[in-house]
Amino acid sequence: MIKKNKSRADKILVFWLLLISINQLFHYFTFTTAIYEYPDWLGIDLAMPVLIGVFLYFYVMEITGNKLDFNWKILWHFIPTILLVLLAVPFYKLSGPEKIYVFENEGLGFEWYTMIQNSVIALSGLAYSIWSLVIINRHQKRIKDKFSNTDKKELQWLRLLSIGFAIIWVLSMFFGNIIIFSAVVIFVLCIAIFGINQLSIFNSNLVELEELPDEQIVTKTKKTSKDVIKTEKYLKSGLNSEMASEIYSDLNGLMKADAIYKNANLTLVELAKRLDIHPNYLSQVINETEGKNFYNYVNALRIKEFISLASLPENKKYTMISLAYDCGFSTKSTFNKHFKLHTGKTPTEFFSTSSI
Repeated sequence: MIKKNKSRADKILVFWLLLISINQLFHYFTFTTAIYEYPDWLGIDLAMPVLIGVFLYFYVMEITGNKLDFNWKILWHFIPTILLVLLAVPFYKLSGPEKIYVFENEGLGFEWYTMIQNSVIALSGLAYSIWSLVIINRHQKRIKDKFSNTDKKELQWLRLLSIGFAIIWVLSMFFGNIIIFSAVVIFVLCIAIFGINQLSIFNSNLVELEELPDEQIVTKTKKTSKDVIKTEKYLKSGLNSEMASEIYSDLNGLMKADAIYKNANLTLVELAKRLDIHPNYLSQVINETEGKNFYNYVNALRIKEFISLASLPENKKYTMISLAYDCGFSTKSTFNKHFKLHTGKTPTEFFSTSSI
């Protein structure tokens, strides 16, 4: 499905797919020798595989909310590509028949370039794959401080594709073109299917916690005593024990009164607005008092509500998953995961042994 309103990540994805497709076409025409009819095009794609790794990194950065600054610093990522192009100038100066002769004889006279090219492509491919995996792992941890529902936000598909990307470059050092072509085709299809249908993770309503300037923090936490001695626990953020206690009390009151955790798409920012406090403060209070991140805290409340509802005789007519949806869960797998985490048992095991 084609998106109407493309984000910058979508545009990078389109360019990335286009780049991979062009590179594959050059490989195909070279492999079938069809390109020999137009020898001036030979070698145009020599440095192109390096760019594929670069744009994997660019896409991962954008889709995880780490906005790229398109300034002179970003040019560092293109240095390996530029160097490979410059080193290939002696080849580009050859006549058409000479270029064909080099290709027909597996790079005869340019073995030095082939060795450098293969090394740069393999190293850059592995480096950008690993770099992308690190960013994705950080993202998966970070979103649990902001979202109560991380379904379709964890980018597990992109994590697997990054691993697959690294495997392709390893395979390229040991196997022939047919295997590599096949692997890349599968890789491109997966990117197209999952990437184009990837929902936006971060939007204008969900700002980064650290981006809010101090002057925008107009909350009731500022109305508390200014002279309370700060405990070491809250010293770094500017919170004190009295402010934290008030926030926690208000949080519990809101959860009991409005059961806001039943909102499947509840976010930390939305909850902070309801409490009229800064998201940073709320996140810290939850972490310090509950020993959980926002994600686990909200889902623990949902599990408690589910157990309460499922224990009522009048609710026996409903399926467990329908009650789980009523409590704020959006998928069966997420519900089962948190139920096992909270109780140590599956729902069936729990209710078959429970005396409630």
